[in-house]
Amino acid sequence: MRKFLTLTCCIGLASLVGAAQNNNQNNNNPQGKKKKQQQQQQQAVMPQGGGKKYKQQGAGPHNQNFQQPNTVGNYSAMNKKGKKSQNFQGQGQRQGGLSTGANQTKFNKSKNVNKNMNPNKNMAGNKNYKFQKKQFNLQTNNKNYVVNKYKTVNYNANYKIPGAYKWKGAQYQVFANYHPLWHDTWWWNWHYPQVVFIYGGWYYWNSSYWYPAWGYAPNSVYVYDGPIYASSPHEDPGQVVANVQSALQEQGYYQGDIDGVLGPQTRAALAEYQSAQGLEPTGAVDEPTLQTLGMV
Repeated sequence: MRKFLTLTCCIGLASLVGAAQNNNQNNNNPQGKKKKQQQQQQQAVMPQGGGKKYKQQGAGPHNQNFQQPNTVGNYSAMNKKGKKSQNFQGQGQRQGGLSTGANQTKFNKSKNVNKNMNPNKNMAGNKNYKFQKKQFNLQTNNKNYVVNKYKTVNYNANYKIPGAYKWKGAQYQVFANYHPLWHDTWWWNWHYPQVVFIYGGWYYWNSSYWYPAWGYAPNSVYVYDGPIYASSPHEDPGQVVANVQSALQEQGYYQGDIDGVLGPQTRAALAEYQSAQGLEPTGAVDEPTLQTLGMV
């Protein structure tokens, strides 16, 4: 009987020692801890809410997955340790389908950009879209308005539009070929019957473009030396430019006055719009741009 009790005590003591050793090994094993944490994370309840799952690409191994909510607002991405690592501002739909570079400019783009435009398809995109042209009350007979507000340019017989030779497409050839012409009033009237006076300068119409008629009258002034597209000679360049300014203003590219003058601010807005639409950034009122704006 004594031997039996002694044997039972030894077996129980050995079992307690073995259990203690196994427990100690599990605590010292980091892989065991990691596996346990992963199991706990898998059992966590997934967040509620709609939206698609997006993967944010980062540098190196720091890619993050986050759930985009249905509503626009602030939300946080979680790192591997479950801590907030970065705040994202829900942007909703990209404004106007504009390119990233254009969205980063100081202009406040609106959602009114004609997203159906496809400049690579016959340069016309959606032919059903038409911009509602307006007749603006402009001071086109006021030379002082231009002189006091804008820097004018001088005649230069050797002038070439910078970068025009790089613009691809037959519709830009008019800019590559342009050079100023100087003739007297009689010569201009004899060769070009459509000549108009706009803000202290005279313009002649030829093959869908208005050009400065240098020398038509003494003391003429010009802000821009180059072609201005117009589908008809009945559209004077001032009204064409004013409607372009209005369209660019509606879409958030232009913030100046609608005065019908192709000044530096208007040309900068044009170049930005053209780049965003995949057109050549001419900074000019050209045919592809008016087609994309729905004005042709």
